[in-house]
Amino acid sequence: MTPLLVVLLTLAALGPAAAAVRTMPLEYGDGGNTFDGYLAYDDSTDVRRPGVLVVHEWWGLTEHPKRSARRLAEQGYIALAVDMYGKGRVTDSAQQAGQWAGEVRGNPAALLSRFAAAMEALKARPLTDPARIGAIGYCFGGTVVLEVARQGAALAGVVSFHGGLASSVPEEKRNLRARVLVCHGADDPAVAWEQVTAFREEMQRAKADWQLDVYGGAVHAFTNPDANSPTARYNERAARRSWEAMTRFLRECLGPAPNG
Repeated sequence: MTPLLVVLLTLAALGPAAAAVRTMPLEYGDGGNTFDGYLAYDDSTDVRRPGVLVVHEWWGLTEHPKRSARRLAEQGYIALAVDMYGKGRVTDSAQQAGQWAGEVRGNPAALLSRFAAAMEALKARPLTDPARIGAIGYCFGGTVVLEVARQGAALAGVVSFHGGLASSVPEEKRNLRARVLVCHGADDPAVAWEQVTAFREEMQRAKADWQLDVYGGAVHAFTNPDANSPTARYNERAARRSWEAMTRFLRECLGPAPNG
């Protein structure tokens, strides 16, 4: 057997090349403020693909949302992990995180404006199909994607993982157009069950296309491997099942991605 034949047979056995996921910082602005996002995409093809915005927990743009952006890129999406605080600020102080998150949540117009700036930055990328945009969010970020959907953002679908379900947007000003998936821990102490009931009733009144998945034994932050407190703790089973639910949901909302 010649050396060339050995090489060809080896390549054939390995199968097609794996997706080449690239990442890069992406700076964008809104109202004079600078935001430092994190972009992930597969550069093995130049085909335009659906875009997904990933909104962080109240700690800021930490590794968890960046990891999700990379996983989405492996599936063929172009994903932007959003900076909702500005200048890439992060903290490990719950007090500071609560202050930053409260400032954003308490101002629906500013929340929508910051999110819209990130969405426009993602749409402007050459690999993005601007007609197919979705969003996912964790905890604070789950609240954010639901709030922008309530305000009529042009999103095909949004996914909230262990996010707050109450809203600062008056019901008469809501204009929900996106499909909605909520992934919720049954034992989440941060989201009272009354919120879940009120959310269900809201979705019914809005005649929305919505889903609610509840995971037994899961508390807050169940998708984050770094969460290890009694009330906010990683749950491998719930994390896996919720990611699979999100994958099916995005495929339905956004259509196929190059690697989907």
